[in-house]
Amino acid sequence: MRSYFFIFFTLVCNLFSFSQDNLPQNYFESPLEIPLILSGTFGELRSNHFHSGMDIKTHQQTGLSVLASATGYVSRIKVSHFGYGKALYIQHPNGYTSVYAHLKEFAPEIEAYIKERQYAKESYEIEVFPKGNEIPVNQGELVAYSGNSGGSGGPHLHFEIRDSQARPMNPMQFGIQIKDTHFPIVKGVYAYPIGDDAHIDKSVKRQKLRVIPIENGVYKTENFNAYGKIGFGINSVDLLDYAANKNGVNTIETYLNGKKLLSIDFNKFSFAESRYINDFIDYELKDTKKQTVQKLFIDNNNPLSIFKWEDDQGYITVKDSLDYNYKIEIKDYEGNTTIVRIPVKPMKVLPEEVGKEEEIKTNYFVKANEATAFDEDGFDVYIPRNALYKDQYLDIQTDGEQIKVHESSTALHKNMTIGFDVSKYNEEDKEKIFIARMSSWGRPYYSTTYKKANRFTTNTKYFGTYKLAIDNTPPLIQAINFKDKKWMSNYRYLKFKISDDLSGISSYRATINGKFILMEYDYKTNMLVYDFNDNIITDETENNLKIIVLDNVGNSTTFEGTFFRKN
Repeated sequence: MRSYFFIFFTLVCNLFSFSQDNLPQNYFESPLEIPLILSGTFGELRSNHFHSGMDIKTHQQTGLSVLASATGYVSRIKVSHFGYGKALYIQHPNGYTSVYAHLKEFAPEIEAYIKERQYAKESYEIEVFPKGNEIPVNQGELVAYSGNSGGSGGPHLHFEIRDSQARPMNPMQFGIQIKDTHFPIVKGVYAYPIGDDAHIDKSVKRQKLRVIPIENGVYKTENFNAYGKIGFGINSVDLLDYAANKNGVNTIETYLNGKKLLSIDFNKFSFAESRYINDFIDYELKDTKKQTVQKLFIDNNNPLSIFKWEDDQGYITVKDSLDYNYKIEIKDYEGNTTIVRIPVKPMKVLPEEVGKEEEIKTNYFVKANEATAFDEDGFDVYIPRNALYKDQYLDIQTDGEQIKVHESSTALHKNMTIGFDVSKYNEEDKEKIFIARMSSWGRPYYSTTYKKANRFTTNTKYFGTYKLAIDNTPPLIQAINFKDKKWMSNYRYLKFKISDDLSGISSYRATINGKFILMEYDYKTNMLVYDFNDNIITDETENNLKIIVLDNVGNSTTFEGTFFRKN
């Protein structure tokens, strides 16, 4: 890294510009020195969001060299327990930003830079924005080591390219190639009757269609009878070479009798719109059957930018006198194409022959475009404007210290607020009480609880059952390689495990001889680790260690011990 780089960088910034229609093909290089095999593709349908990068396999290892994909400067460093874990952002002269996440550690110069600031803040979690001349990097330069930090489900490198408006884009568009010779796979096709007079095989309910494989990349559904306004949905995945992971597809197009109805492109989106994925998929099927079905129609005026073209919002209208041949084309990035042909036979039947689905009406009706509040038996619920995707009745039930707010199979786009009256509890109990979201198997999970006098509240994007729970049990601290009075001169790391069985870990702090030490916490393994290379210990041979761990209601546990070490 050279000091004169910033001057060069500034000059180049004024020279290079690439339009969205002419993306640079040789500008970015692979961030790893190994052949690229993916465990996740760009735009995949994930829980509440589209996947914003490519997940590159690292052979179940951590510590692989991560290289700057292009010349630029480090513009952001973020370290967190969750999400991206340790993440590095590099700004490039052409306006793009590359992102490297779930890292084990940064390159030595960057690691020293961020640790200095972590120690100054006395916090593991930190976010900084270096200036353009602080940490310049050249293409191919070591910037980090791959890891498994944050919310990673296993060792890999999450790699992104974002445009000048911070919108993630498919890295394959920039010439980063991944071998793929497989056709996308169809796992299920569904038909949806929309509107009062619509029906499918004499039913007003969603129907799963039987899919028949014809040949490689070609499927057909069995004939079915339908009438009225109909939409379709598909559960489809792609396989890449050298990996068994089921990945996302790249584009989907639908046609009716040869006329294009809908085009969906997964190559770019904005983070602000990503949660609209819950209106793009059949959320109820996802919640109840763990099936990810993409609706091939634009429901409730969904504003997602992945819809590149639409006619009649992707729906078809089936009438008596016509024949209907509906076709779905699914492509991966390499152009491997799967086709599903759906013949539709028009048949209108008498209203009394159609099975009806009665709408369950309650006292709690919410209009999607209006804020709504309810107050019932010591509980209150506030649902902001546009938190729901459509107008609907909610099932709200109270029972002692818990409230059921509708069903988890309905998606929320924004946080609702649930309030609890806690005036009957004494002050000592209030300190240990929290609001818990109950799992389907009856386990309470801490939901961030705000306490004000006699009213506790939580903000949540999930319908379900919430109750008051009490936690009087402090966290556990378990030494892994530490014993009191132990010599640790030959150890690089000091290792502990911390856990809490109810409200969860809130914070921790560790010191040696009264000085703050930086301990890295991995919530997936409960490991708390200190690196002796941080050189907090100076001339002392005998050292006093102290660790304090708090849970989310303030219960605390303190561990103290003495060890010996010579540097």
